[in-house]
Amino acid sequence: MATTDCSVASSTAPSDNNNVKSVSDMSTTVQSPTSPKAPVQLGPKHKLITEADVQVCRLNHTRTIVSKIMNSRYLRRWESHRIVLDHNEVRSTTPTGFMELAVPYSSIEDVHIVSRWDAGQKFCLRITIPDGSVLLQANNAYIRDQWLHSIQWKRHIFRSERLLKNARRPEILVKEIKSMIDVSLVTPIQDSSVFRFPLDLVSDLLQDNDEFLSKEFQETIIVALTPLLEKNHPTQEICDFFSKHCKDSPRSTLVIELFTPVVHRILKHNTDFGKYPRMRTFVQEYIQALNSQNDGLRVVQALVKSMHGPASTCPHPRVLPNLVAVCLAAIYTCYEERKSNVHDNVDGEDFDQVEWENKLLCYVSMMETMSEFDDWRYVLGSLLQPIPFPDDAIADSLFTSRMKVTIHNVSSDETCGVHQTLLGIREGKEGWFHLYCPGGIACDDDGQLWGVMLNTLMKCCCKRKKFLMSISKMIGPIMLLALRDNFAAMEVLCSMLELEVVEGHDLRMQMITTLQSTTEGKRMYAQLCERQIAIKEMQQQKGGPKKLTLPSKSTDIDLTKMLSSGSFGNLECLSLAFTQVTSACANDLIKLPSLRYLNLWSTQFGDQGLQTISEHLHKLQVLNLCETPVTDKGLACLASIKSLRKLNLNSTNLSALTFEGLKEKLPALQECDVRYTDAW
Repeated sequence: MATTDCSVASSTAPSDNNNVKSVSDMSTTVQSPTSPKAPVQLGPKHKLITEADVQVCRLNHTRTIVSKIMNSRYLRRWESHRIVLDHNEVRSTTPTGFMELAVPYSSIEDVHIVSRWDAGQKFCLRITIPDGSVLLQANNAYIRDQWLHSIQWKRHIFRSERLLKNARRPEILVKEIKSMIDVSLVTPIQDSSVFRFPLDLVSDLLQDNDEFLSKEFQETIIVALTPLLEKNHPTQEICDFFSKHCKDSPRSTLVIELFTPVVHRILKHNTDFGKYPRMRTFVQEYIQALNSQNDGLRVVQALVKSMHGPASTCPHPRVLPNLVAVCLAAIYTCYEERKSNVHDNVDGEDFDQVEWENKLLCYVSMMETMSEFDDWRYVLGSLLQPIPFPDDAIADSLFTSRMKVTIHNVSSDETCGVHQTLLGIREGKEGWFHLYCPGGIACDDDGQLWGVMLNTLMKCCCKRKKFLMSISKMIGPIMLLALRDNFAAMEVLCSMLELEVVEGHDLRMQMITTLQSTTEGKRMYAQLCERQIAIKEMQQQKGGPKKLTLPSKSTDIDLTKMLSSGSFGNLECLSLAFTQVTSACANDLIKLPSLRYLNLWSTQFGDQGLQTISEHLHKLQVLNLCETPVTDKGLACLASIKSLRKLNLNSTNLSALTFEGLKEKLPALQECDVRYTDAW
């Protein structure tokens, strides 16, 4: 047979001399090692073929006159086959004719394009085997190239597995691993196996050969693996390998330069550490390696800041939950290690207390840094709300003392959703507010932090009877803080007296005495007495209108002036429709004991106002909240006004679930307008 021109696809290994950018935000002075970057793949990309239809011709390389005639271009015969690229061989689903015998990858000498035939619209490639050739003919040049690269990739997989699993010398093993990875980086095949295969194979090899690989060879493998991990998570075995390197060589340049982007990718994209616990362990060991650097705590905090980014909002929503998961698991591990050591070594000679504290404080400082970011504070508070730490940690003054910075940052946030995470996650469950209460297990500052919490809660959403009743058992610490001129504590005592939260004459007298013990307390109690006298006079005065309508554009101040100008003890019907009143007017509305009808249509009356009136206006029968900014949070409180007969929730943020709950809990409800809501 005449010789044909061939074009053989070739690949070049990437250079190992490209420098990785130094991690400046880690605040280290470590020199950068050299490591390969993933090369830029040029040309078209191809999907991996595993099974497809193609034209096949098999040629015999014997040099008899008859075979030359039969293999000539004009007498050549083509067969249609469905070719499968198996793990070990190329075969047909119908093993007959030219493909009666499969073609093992081990017997393939070469695969190349027969470019000479392109002009005749015959797009062929040749698979050279010892006794001849197998020709595959595709419909166009792109599909032909797809077959070429798919067969080359399958052949590469077969060859790599055979060579690496039989390698016994470390230098040969490392050389073949680098060669295998180089091919994976330059192949035009686009398939998950392109990166997963070398990672999985290296994982198996590391598991079998970890003992006889020197530190130098281990570092070479790590450098070679780096480009593969730019878009892929490491396998569990590779995580073990990386963790071991972090433990054995925490100050190695590889930890900073090569593991940092790997950890960044894990923290940004991992969705479940529960499925990949060794990946979480690797991140923990990486953090401890950073902590062992000069000024380690600052380096670790720099990692947290770099994960958030310079913007006001972190662009990666998984970063914070993953960081918290790593910290929680690490803190649990710290206390388990200490407990285990104490149990196994009564004398504690082998336990390094300083190193243990350094490790613990590393993760606590990470949470401190997380709490500095406004956009992270709500999620962080929600994740920490159940107090998800071991009992040993809660009983440890070192831990609870250092956690105060994080809790203080959450306490100081004026956003309602954030500082409410200080309370128990459900009724009957204690939260950070209870933990740091004076006399509590974690309080070591005479209630300073607790006073900050109390002040924030009272300034916002918790100045309500329900909350005051929930903390009535803490009346002792509250009076103690009030004696020390804590404004929030004095405000709590006044609110408890005003709303009659506390029962018992002696206790009420003790609260009054406490208030009168300080100058500010005297002033606040005097104002309380004046308000109560005015309220009683207004409520006891007979006469006055039964109906009242405020002009549109009226404000909270206008309503206050109106109600303080005369007698409104008989007022049953009040319309504030189309005025500019807000939730602040609720404090005036609760002074109207006879109120049965309240119209708040198209006002700015919101959830906080609903929470207040639901605790006091128990005679209310008709309530109009049409076109107000109320949500499910406030509407759910209406369930306590059992006298409600008519309710207008048209054009509010009412959900179907909350509506069903209201219908169940309001037995007297006859009419409820829910048009233009999710419950409609």
